[in-house]
Amino acid sequence: MNGAKQQPAVVKDAFAQALDVPQVAGRSLWEDARHRLFKNRAAVFSLGLLLLILVLVIVGPWLIPWDADFTDWDNIYSPPSIATGHYFGTDAVGRDLFVRTLQGGRISLLVGLVATVVSLLIGVTYGAIAGYFGGRIDQVMMRIVDIFYAMPFMFFVILLMVVFGRNIILVFIAIGAINWLDMARIVRGQTLSLKRTEYVEAAVACGATPLQIIARHILPNLMGVVVVYITLTIPQVILVESFLSFLGLGVQEPMTSWGALVNDGSQDMESAPWMLIFPAVFLSITLYCLNYVGDGLRDALDPRDRV
Repeated sequence: MNGAKQQPAVVKDAFAQALDVPQVAGRSLWEDARHRLFKNRAAVFSLGLLLLILVLVIVGPWLIPWDADFTDWDNIYSPPSIATGHYFGTDAVGRDLFVRTLQGGRISLLVGLVATVVSLLIGVTYGAIAGYFGGRIDQVMMRIVDIFYAMPFMFFVILLMVVFGRNIILVFIAIGAINWLDMARIVRGQTLSLKRTEYVEAAVACGATPLQIIARHILPNLMGVVVVYITLTIPQVILVESFLSFLGLGVQEPMTSWGALVNDGSQDMESAPWMLIFPAVFLSITLYCLNYVGDGLRDALDPRDRV
């Protein structure tokens, strides 16, 4: 009996050896996505540059002897110089632009992350509920989204700033609370297709509640889309905050951001061009890197590109 049970395995091994079939270990979706992501040179380079900027923004101000609010009266409107210790020059009141650029990066990146998390929580939850339940619930929820789409986005954010005051926390909430509309539509469309799959139907047959199905089966299968959306939303949010700061409705003194620094530099671009160049370069590089990383993740997580 033991010989009879082992015979099929022996025959299978002999057949594989005869065909000289290599035994290849399988890879999960995330391992395969990581492998293809690291084959994308532009995405890898952008990710490395983005991490370098992040480390510089976080650690840099502590390694520089100048404080962000320190006024060097002997070097007002000083151009970039190693001799004076102001590597990016100084502004109209003698403050070191290098330190202020790094601290402005903290605010800009923090706004991007926090506002994206807020929009992510609202958009994913809203879209998953609308897509799963469908019917009248879906129609009512998506009509609400259409109403918000009809409102001018920047006008709504500016209105919140004027009514409730210019507060950095309000900037986070205002941008994030409006930026969830695209995510809600994306998640709703994906949920409509996922709820017709076999494993969701099996969960329904086993008596799982809608909340359990959404949490255990719908949301985990949306992670690829969500990750890509995060990398594409962060630069959009940073750009919105920069535009608000450029208009004078964003962060206020003594805090600063890349948008606020660009606004200050644009007013003195003829006499002190370095005040505009350095913050604009940091902002542009960060936005480009985030977009390249998002494109790389989109290609890596696309199941149609799997080989």
